[in-house]
Amino acid sequence: MDEFEMFLYFYLLYQLYLLVLGFNLQNSPQRRWWVRPANRSRNKDGYFINNYLQLKEIDPEDFFKHTRMTRNLYNRIINLLEPELTKHSIRKPISFECRLALTLSYLSQGVSHQFLAWSFKMGKATVRKIILETCETIWKVLSPLHLPPLAVQDYEHISEEFRSQWNMPHCVGSIDGKYINIKCPPNSGSLYYDHKGNYSIVMLAACNADYCFTFVDVGAYGSQSDGGILSASLFGQALLNKTLPLPADKTLPNSRVQFPHYFVGDSAFPLKDNIMRPYPGKLLDERRRIFNYRLSRARRIIENCFGILVTRWRILQNNVHASPHNATNIVLACVALHNYIKTQSLPQSRYCPPQYIDWEDADGVLHHGEWRNDLSAPLQSVRLGSNNATRTAFQLRDLLSNYFLEEGAVTFQYNRD
Repeated sequence: MDEFEMFLYFYLLYQLYLLVLGFNLQNSPQRRWWVRPANRSRNKDGYFINNYLQLKEIDPEDFFKHTRMTRNLYNRIINLLEPELTKHSIRKPISFECRLALTLSYLSQGVSHQFLAWSFKMGKATVRKIILETCETIWKVLSPLHLPPLAVQDYEHISEEFRSQWNMPHCVGSIDGKYINIKCPPNSGSLYYDHKGNYSIVMLAACNADYCFTFVDVGAYGSQSDGGILSASLFGQALLNKTLPLPADKTLPNSRVQFPHYFVGDSAFPLKDNIMRPYPGKLLDERRRIFNYRLSRARRIIENCFGILVTRWRILQNNVHASPHNATNIVLACVALHNYIKTQSLPQSRYCPPQYIDWEDADGVLHHGEWRNDLSAPLQSVRLGSNNATRTAFQLRDLLSNYFLEEGAVTFQYNRD
């Protein structure tokens, strides 16, 4: 092939390329505009500029409703998230603070993407993308700081908190599992269809004595079998296989009884050496009744922890309109924000004031927390395993119940249901 033929060959090839390119452009849907005309003024009269920034400066109460934070806490989280949320583009990007403000409003108020699109003057697809990206960033940045893997000394500290605050020695956490309702995923059949008649994913979590999550596992199918949910989670595997870094067995306070460290759960959990659950039945003798009462006080922590989570982050009270993967990231972002605010706030903070959670008066009488009044529909509990307990597990529960009648007795435990 001489030079002329080669030139002709490449010229024809180039013309063919232009022809195909023109055909594709002609038949592809054309974007009418980069930004909708109604949204072009968002930097002048959008909700973020006109309302949100003003609330931050002059109305701390309404600002809390949007962010669940004081201005000081909000400024701290801005500093933490800014490097990850800042976008670089030829066109003027949406500011990182606007991205965070939009996401916090979505999580705290549970409003729709469309409502936020109208308020913030953005496209609905843009709102959805911002929320998902920001939720991933929140978890990525905050979880290593406020939900890190626990070591032996961490569990020892939690055990001491449960002993001093809730009279439950050797307890290293309260655990529970809840269904998070989601929109039915396409082509999923009955995979996410739970026994309550909803499409859902499962959230399995543990918490310490101060209502902070210490472990969270989200994403199991709603249809998964009872025992499969616990055994399929990383936490459940470590718990059942006894690979968690729990402290070594030691004597219970004021006694010579050697006893392991354990989590407390309700009757949905299996009885294990490291999981204490209540005695079944209603007509119980005094020993079993007192044990159930003492265990319920410690187990109530995780119930309140979930209660605070879903009433402060109201998106979790609705069907989360997202894929299971994206719904998982939304839940994890709420958990990370909960721990961040809870650990950084004073006890009298607006996020979780004393009577917002269940509390006991001087006579030991239980009073329900205010969060229960803010709950439109409680999260449904998950059954996490059968009660195929070993003889050792039964013996350990009996040993602990006897201890509560003797060296570990407290005066207010009598005549309590």
